[in-house]
Amino acid sequence: MEKLPMSASRTVQTRLVLPPDTNHLNTIFGGRILAYIDEIGALCAMQHAKSTVVTASIDSVDFLSPAKAGDALTIEAFVSYTGRSSMEIYVKVTARDLINQNERLTTESFLTMVAVNEEGKPVPVPQVYPETEEEKILYESAPFRRENRKLRYTSRNK
Repeated sequence: MEKLPMSASRTVQTRLVLPPDTNHLNTIFGGRILAYIDEIGALCAMQHAKSTVVTASIDSVDFLSPAKAGDALTIEAFVSYTGRSSMEIYVKVTARDLINQNERLTTESFLTMVAVNEEGKPVPVPQVYPETEEEKILYESAPFRRENRKLRYTSRNK
């Protein structure tokens, strides 16, 4: 199976934060952001694997700054590392005030998706390779994150 550049899986969505998406502080609900992250993670992983995928874990979500009603969210994802059938997906969310054009990073997340066949059995996925500095940093630090995932799983199943 050939290796693919990380950019081949890059997926981008833009969404407008509307008042029903916000809490009493006029900032977007964290759960709404989580739904967006899971959706784009699945789209990105399917693009890479050319297969159905399932979410194995949402490994981390860091809410760094709030997004407010009226902001445009740019949600970007790409496969940052692969196992045999699993894919680590990096997702970042930025918010832009469309009036003032101020942009800020609001959320970063790592998910693990697994490619599956029609019977729900794992299937192999192509490996990835980095091209940009950001991709190289994420790729090189991925084995550490993978080991942490394994440790979390092992400690829960003792």
